Amino acid sequence: MKIKKAVIPAAGFGTRILPATKTLPKEMYPIIDKPAVQYVVEEAVQSGITDILIVISRGKGIIEDHFDRTPELELILKENSKDSLLESIRSISDSARVHFIRQKIAKGLGDAILCAQGFANEEAFAVLYPDDVMYSDKKPVCRQLIDAYKEFGLGVLGAKKISLDQISRYGSLKVKNIRDNLYMCTDMIEKPSRENVMSPYSILGRCILPPEIFEILKNTPRGVGNEIQLTDAMKVLAQTSGMIAVDFEGERYDMGSKLGILKAFVEMGIRHRELSRDFKSYLRELTEREKI
Repeated sequence: MKIKKAVIPAAGFGTRILPATKTLPKEMYPIIDKPAVQYVVEEAVQSGITDILIVISRGKGIIEDHFDRTPELELILKENSKDSLLESIRSISDSARVHFIRQKIAKGLGDAILCAQGFANEEAFAVLYPDDVMYSDKKPVCRQLIDAYKEFGLGVLGAKKISLDQISRYGSLKVKNIRDNLYMCTDMIEKPSRENVMSPYSILGRCILPPEIFEILKNTPRGVGNEIQLTDAMKVLAQTSGMIAVDFEGERYDMGSKLGILKAFVEMGIRHRELSRDFKSYLRELTEREKI
C-alpha cells in the first residue's frame, strides 16, 4: 500500500524557545524566507504525500492562514508583474491538500496522533515532527522511510545515533542491523536513564505508522510528563510485530532549541540559491574579524 497521507503534530507550546513562542508558534519561525513548518510540508510533498493533516491547538490559527490562499496579495503581485513571488505563495496552498484539526487539551504526542484517526481511515501514514527540519541533497528523509515501509510492510522509525549525555532527552531503541542503514527494532524506551539505554540510536523526527497504532494508543496509559507518549505505543508495535529503524541520510535541525535554530539559519543560508555567495563571504569576514 502506498503512503499518501501524513500527520504533522503542531500543537505544542514551544517552551524551550520562550519568550519568542509566546505569540509566534515555533512552527512559524522563519528560516530565511519560509517558516519551519513549510519546509516540513515540502518534504512530505516531495516524498509523494498528497494529503496532510496538521494538528494544532488554540492560538495557532496563523498556521492555517499560512497554507490558505490570499487573493488580495496575489492580485497585488500579479498587477506588479512579480510572477516569481506570486508563484511562491500560490505553491504553498497548491502543493498538497492540507487539513487541520485541533487538539483541544494538551495530553501529549500520542493524543495528538489519536486526533488523526478519522483522517488516516485505516491506512498507514507518515508522521513528521515540525520541530525537526530535515535537509537531504539526495532523497527526502520521509521518502527514505516510505521506501523501507514498501519493502518490509512494518512501521518505520527515522533514527540517528545520539551521544550518551544527550540521549536521556530523547529515547533509546533496541536494534539489530539488517543491512546497511536498516535495523530491526524490537524495543524502545522514552527518555531513559543511563542505566536503561538500549543503544545509541534514538527516534528523530519521522516515522511511518500502521493503522493499528490507534487502538494501541487508546489503551496506552499516561507516561513521562503525565502525557500519552507515542513512544509507549510504538514500543508495543516493536515488541509484537517489530519496526524498522532507518539511520536516515540527511541533516536534522532542531527548531525547538535555540542552537538548532541558529544552525538552521546558517546552513540553510549557505545553501540558499540567491544568498549563498554573499552569505559565505560575510561568514568568512566575520570569522576573520572575530577570530573565531
